[in-house]
Amino acid sequence: MIKNIEKRETGDQKEFAKKLRLVDTHIRETVSEENRKGALMGVLHKAQNVFGYLPREAMELISQRLSVPTAHIYGMATFYNYFSLKPKAKFQICVCKGTACYVGGGARILQTLKKELKINEGDITADGLFGLNITRCLGCCGLSPVMQVNDDIYVRMVPEKVKAILETYRRLDKVGKKKKAVRRK
Repeated sequence: MIKNIEKRETGDQKEFAKKLRLVDTHIRETVSEENRKGALMGVLHKAQNVFGYLPREAMELISQRLSVPTAHIYGMATFYNYFSLKPKAKFQICVCKGTACYVGGGARILQTLKKELKINEGDITADGLFGLNITRCLGCCGLSPVMQVNDDIYVRMVPEKVKAILETYRRLDKVGKKKKAVRRK
């Protein structure tokens, strides 16, 4: 499987194959024959950390190496919230639509984000920068409406704040890319 991916021409596919090899090496070095089925959760965590999500090819590799049906792996991957079957955006936005936030205007925040980002909930922007999701409670009901971007919480949100917040993360992304470019030189 890995060799088939490596034969392709693009750098992205070579990087993908490299990540598959990391997962494969992890399995070979850490999983004993007797504990293949018991190691599944740890191997899924490793694959999620390596890829940022669980691609089909990684689940197939894990299935082969651990002798666990792919359907079982898929079931675990969709049951636990930690795992994702789709790539995640660099900045994950969660808008609270719990009762307090909904009454306080959470739906307007969500609509503004959809309009600004040109995506719906559950989607990511074409550049992979932003992902948009809803949640039912962030535990800040007295400060509603609330929005979360990665680990940052924004309280008493109004639609007028959305554009500036998004711009802050766009600037952070540009600074991060400049730092990476400098390190590569």
